[in-house]
Amino acid sequence: MVGYVLRGLNALFSLIVLLCFFVVAAYAGYALWDNSQVYAAAENVRDEMRQLKPPEDPEGEEGPTFEELKAINPDVYAWVTLDNTNIDHPVVQGQDNLTYVNRDVYGNFALAGSIFLDSRNDSSFSDPYSLLYGHHMENSGMFGDLALYKEEDFFQENSTGYLITPEGVYDLEIFASLVVSASDQYIFDPEIWHTEKAAALAHVKENALYLRENIFQDLDENSRILALSTCSGEFSDARTVVLAKMIPRETRKGG
Repeated sequence: MVGYVLRGLNALFSLIVLLCFFVVAAYAGYALWDNSQVYAAAENVRDEMRQLKPPEDPEGEEGPTFEELKAINPDVYAWVTLDNTNIDHPVVQGQDNLTYVNRDVYGNFALAGSIFLDSRNDSSFSDPYSLLYGHHMENSGMFGDLALYKEEDFFQENSTGYLITPEGVYDLEIFASLVVSASDQYIFDPEIWHTEKAAALAHVKENALYLRENIFQDLDENSRILALSTCSGEFSDARTVVLAKMIPRETRKGG
């Protein structure tokens, strides 16, 4: 009798283990499928948007305009591109910094979110320090490729990009790569740069993973900086940040 009961318990235990295995396998399969859906949706939006990317030199070539982008979403204020990366996206700005965390450029719910300008910044990018945010995606989506600038060889070999706005184009000269806490005020409070720019730059120099001294030394009180930020895995609230000097491309305005 005891042996019969034990065999029954063993069979029940084996069944429970088997059921647990199938539940875990099913959940893992769903998680993989769900992630693939998130990435696929982000890639679809990216590909659609790139068909509407304004040309760098609108006087020299025909192409989409910001009016077309703003017809889709009036919150679009720029387009940012970093050379030799997959970072090539429209930039939106919401009423606060939560608006586009999980909303795509069409305004639809999307876990990948959008590339967005800090709500405290002027949408004309006229501030001394303009801050962009984007999710880190493993397939190089959104701001995933900012992680490349934590590699010394890549940082040293890639220093350029550009920002297109309705008013003009800015060439970007990348001069610093950092990993900092999300609570770092010098990096994540654009308003500080209006009154404490020298201290903020000293903080950047002290905390940079890599720094281009020639570009850094050329920064002055009139220089404008573009910061690009994404999540990072070094510690719980780590952020990868890339800083670039904004240089107006005068030919855009016929100068």
